[in-house]
Amino acid sequence: MGDVVAVLKLMPAEGTDFEKLKGAAVAAAGKVDNVAEEPIAFGLKALKLTVVIPDSEGGTEKLEEKLKALPEVGDVQVVDLARLM
Repeated sequence: MGDVVAVLKLMPAEGTDFEKLKGAAVAAAGKVDNVAEEPIAFGLKALKLTVVIPDSEGGTEKLEEKLKALPEVGDVQVVDLARLM
């Protein structure tokens, strides 16, 4: 079994400080490989996390739920998935 690399896009909740979102998301996600900001429109930014997830966890659902539970996060989308060999 290998690991899975997931790229997740997090949209901040209304009125959230972006740096606070970044800190909370990285702390909750665990093994984060990369953190990037993606401009959306009108000064809004999304946070893209590249996370390595053990294949034994069965997918991204647990991580998505953990991130959605953060008060700084408005929405979570899985943008890309790949298996590490």
